Amino acid sequence: MSSSTAGGTHTVLVFSHDPAIREQVRTAVGRRPASDLGRIEFREVSTAAEVMAAADAGGVDLVILDAEAQPTGGFGLGHTIHQEVVDPPLMVLLVRRRDDRWLAAWARADGTVMYPVDAVEAAATVAGLLRRLTVAR
Repeated sequence: MSSSTAGGTHTVLVFSHDPAIREQVRTAVGRRPASDLGRIEFREVSTAAEVMAAADAGGVDLVILDAEAQPTGGFGLGHTIHQEVVDPPLMVLLVRRRDDRWLAAWARADGTVMYPVDAVEAAATVAGLLRRLTVAR
C-alpha cells in the first residue's frame, strides 16, 4: 500500500474500459472526498494488465473497479488481485444491481458503489476506506 498519511495524498486507481465511467467516478469522488482526508491523486487505467501491474507495484491506496468492464470485469479482476498480490490495495466495485453485492463479497471488495455513480455514496465509501488506512498507520 501507499505511504500516505493523515492529511497527505492518497492514490486511487480507477479501472474501466469506458473513459466516461472513469470520469464519472473521478467527478463523483472528487479530489478531497472528506475534510479530514488529504487530496486524492487519481490514476486511470483501461486494461486488466494495467490494474495488475499497478497493484503489484504498490503505491496504490485504493482501486475502484468497474464490474461491467469489457473484456475483463471487475469481479474477476478483484478476486485475482487478492489471489496474486502480496499486499493488495483496498478495493471498491461499481455494481449495477444490488443483487451483485454477493459477487463483490466473493471478489473480496472492501466496498461497493451502485451505478449510476452517486457523488454522496461514492465520496462516503472512498472516504471511509481511506480513513481505515490512516488509522492502520
